[in-house]
Amino acid sequence: MSARERSAPGPRRSWPVLLLVLACAAVLLIALPDDDREGDAACRPRTVASWSADDAATAEFARYGDDTARTDDWTGGDGTHSVRLPDGRVLWLFSDTFLGQVHAPPNPVGQPHTWRDANTPMVRNSAVVMSRSGTLQRTLAAPLFPDPAPQQWRWPVAARVEPRSPGADERVVRVLLWTRQASQGPWIYGVPLATEVATLSLPELRVESVVKVSDQQAVADPQKRVLYGTTTVDDDGWTYVFGGTDAQAAARPSSHAHVARVPHGRLADASAWEYWDGEEWGHGVTSRSVLGDGGRKGVGSAFTVVRDDGTYVLFTMAAGTEGLTTVASYWSCSPTGPWHGPAKAFEAPLPRDGNPQQETAAYNPQVHPALGGDGRVVLSYDVNWLNATPTTAQANVTRNVSLYRPRFVSLRLAATR
Repeated sequence: MSARERSAPGPRRSWPVLLLVLACAAVLLIALPDDDREGDAACRPRTVASWSADDAATAEFARYGDDTARTDDWTGGDGTHSVRLPDGRVLWLFSDTFLGQVHAPPNPVGQPHTWRDANTPMVRNSAVVMSRSGTLQRTLAAPLFPDPAPQQWRWPVAARVEPRSPGADERVVRVLLWTRQASQGPWIYGVPLATEVATLSLPELRVESVVKVSDQQAVADPQKRVLYGTTTVDDDGWTYVFGGTDAQAAARPSSHAHVARVPHGRLADASAWEYWDGEEWGHGVTSRSVLGDGGRKGVGSAFTVVRDDGTYVLFTMAAGTEGLTTVASYWSCSPTGPWHGPAKAFEAPLPRDGNPQQETAAYNPQVHPALGGDGRVVLSYDVNWLNATPTTAQANVTRNVSLYRPRFVSLRLAATR
């Protein structure tokens, strides 16, 4: 879930802090909890039975971001996604990213936080490689995915390792990309344009190609344009690719979830994509929402889905009286729904800033199978400063690096009656 200022040319470092504008505009105002339940032995309602902060994962990103050995690596970012590579490494993908050095507080009393320079470099996307043992090692040359045209940019979302072509032995990484274009308000974070798929070589992680798989520019109303790739799930030979619309601040703050499916090995083949039209799958059909009623039910523009014992579980941010701190969940027996919920999942722990007017918020919950196991679901969420004034928000994430980094929790899911 992201909102960045691109209404006029300006310093690139001012964009990420406006991410929370989208978070405010696109998250769902939901009521918690919900009593709608159904299911059978093959698919049963699932809920979060317990959760705890994953301090080790959060601390590893803090360690890497605070390392001053290099001046061209990642120090913070949002839009957190990951994929495990065949050799055991994990590739982490980020949208708007700070590069450069950070500085230890010279005065722990007056300046208790590690901080960035005001002129810290900012790029639209980045990738960080984690070792098999779980240590973050290096930042690939950034931005990894170049801008497609002036005043346009690419944000990486979900990624998969798949055969270069169906049945092939060679594996590649496919990265789904959202392309946006600078515009005036209310589209301060850019007008959605298209979904693309990049192919990365293995093991070098070199970008080989970028192809467009879903062009939305013919859809006149930007609020009805669908960008795919916020999350993917594999099932029975298909990759289900979830996406959504963007609600605007002037509209009801609820986005709609959509889903497409692609045979394994063909994510980069636009002709292989099928869309759900409300009744069946097809090529060249009009995609219909699978979740969202413009009011109580819906998603933020970035959400995540995991399949647990035959049940699909979706996590998204809750808003309303909960503020941007509560993650809610839905469950379904099918990627096309019906989706049941929302139910409260957990309260996202936020870093303490020491500012009496603290306005930090959580957004973009994402599941990371590479970190899970033993019945645990590891989920990240991004953190930013929520402030209507871009200059103030920028100043806060600069003076305190922890306000623009992912944090992690471990969840355990359980069946409910």
